[in-house]
This record gives sequence, C-alpha cells and structure tokens, in this order.
Amino acid sequence: MKDLIRLEEAAMFALSILLFAELPFAWWWFPVLILAPDIGMIGYIFGDKIGAFAYNLFHHKGIAILVYSIGWWLTNDYLLLSGIILFGHASMDRIFGYGLKYEKGFKFTHLGEIGK
Repeated sequence: MKDLIRLEEAAMFALSILLFAELPFAWWWFPVLILAPDIGMIGYIFGDKIGAFAYNLFHHKGIAILVYSIGWWLTNDYLLLSGIILFGHASMDRIFGYGLKYEKGFKFTHLGEIGK
C-alpha cells in the first residue's frame, strides 16, 4: 500500500511541475521555493500543539488548492505559484513518508510514525 501511495503522490508532484510550467516564472524558481513550506516547522518552537497546527497549515493540500483557486479566480500569478508550491511540497513530503502531524510530537503523522 505504501508504494501505491508514493506513486500517487509522485503523480501529484509531477502535476505541480506541469502547472508551474504554465506560469511566467523562470524554471529555477520551482527548486528554490519547493522547500519554503517547511517554514511551518518553526511552530514547534512553541510546543507540539502549535507546531502541529503550523506545520499542517503549510502542508494541507486543501489549503494549497484553495490558494491556487483564489489565484485563478483573481488572475494572480503569485497566488497560483503559492498554491502550486504548497501542493507540490506536500506531495513531495508524502513521497518520503512525512504526513500531517498529530499534536503528540513531530514524528507522529497520519502516515505513521516517522523512523519506523
């Protein structure tokens, strides 16, 4: 099952690259920005509960799709870019087994415990 999930996430990551290619930004912006959503990990400075909330905010695909949709509706390339980066990053993380976080600690995710 894990291989099937990884394959699905790889397809979604590829979709983010295809969507990015439609934007008027230089190609190098994608690899520069793809790790930007990890800024949500800063929340863990304030404890597991706030850390999980902040991390999940930046790694939730529904939020990524909402940001992208608002960008599409407003014809705003920067919001489109933000949505694509959030979506692509979440897919990339899930390929490697990093899921949305539970409040009991960073290593506890909806995909299982990290490191097991």
